[in-house]
Amino acid sequence: MDKGKTIRIYLTDGTVAGIRHAELINWTGQAISCPRNHLSALANWHESTRPGVYFLFGLDDETAQPTVYIGEAENVYVRLQQHIKKEKNFWKEVIFFTNKDENLTKAHIKYLESRLVDIAKIAGRYLVLNSNTPTCSSLPISDKAAMEEFIRNLSVLLGSLGHRVLEPLADFENKPTTSNSTIPANPNLFYIHTKNEKNLATAQRTDEGMVILANSRALIETYSSLSNGNKDLRVALVEKGQLRQEGNYYIFTKDVLLASPSQSASVVLGYSVNGREIWVNVEGKSLKALEEESMKK
Repeated sequence: MDKGKTIRIYLTDGTVAGIRHAELINWTGQAISCPRNHLSALANWHESTRPGVYFLFGLDDETAQPTVYIGEAENVYVRLQQHIKKEKNFWKEVIFFTNKDENLTKAHIKYLESRLVDIAKIAGRYLVLNSNTPTCSSLPISDKAAMEEFIRNLSVLLGSLGHRVLEPLADFENKPTTSNSTIPANPNLFYIHTKNEKNLATAQRTDEGMVILANSRALIETYSSLSNGNKDLRVALVEKGQLRQEGNYYIFTKDVLLASPSQSASVVLGYSVNGREIWVNVEGKSLKALEEESMKK
């Protein structure tokens, strides 16, 4: 079945840096992205006065980690003005979602807010500033199904506007829970084996890079061949608690996205290495070999 979607984005001032209106063809939802310094211009957008959910995006002042606050409002523009007065200073951009019709009620947006906070926390890409997950409103089964579809479409638009905050780093289907789990036949899973350790680390190859899966292990010793950038990266992962020493190994405490096969393999092994040769699938074929095979087809 064709899962393709068509997105239409209107740039109000002809640049991607200004206010953008985005919609999926044949969907009644809509998104508006607005930089904080253009917020007053939303007064001219009747879409901003509707009930909806919103995302405030920024960076943590100390760690530069992407951060998000997720909220709901019966009038989004009024709520955003309140956030300005309350001096929520971290955010630089807001993206909000409303409906083109009048079918989003207070119960609907409360349900959406609760689910979106929960999904964003599970995805783990951004630091979610909501201290608690809001209470999920009770809806009829048919309305819940409609809101879950709204969330799926919302996530597509949100990603197209530059924020994959709701998307998990790795595909949870057939994902092993520990490094010693039975290896599933997933074509996107790859492994690092050493002379002494089988399945030292497990990673999922994605369009963004290599996601080292939680409970994978890494060697503790760092060798001189490891680049300074990757040395700093290992230190940062330890400081963030994403790498924790247990016995003779570091353990990845959560899924970690790294830019390339070589970077991810070097972080695991503690020395520079060609990741396309080191990462192998369940059949023992390296990434390099698989890429070469695919080019021959």
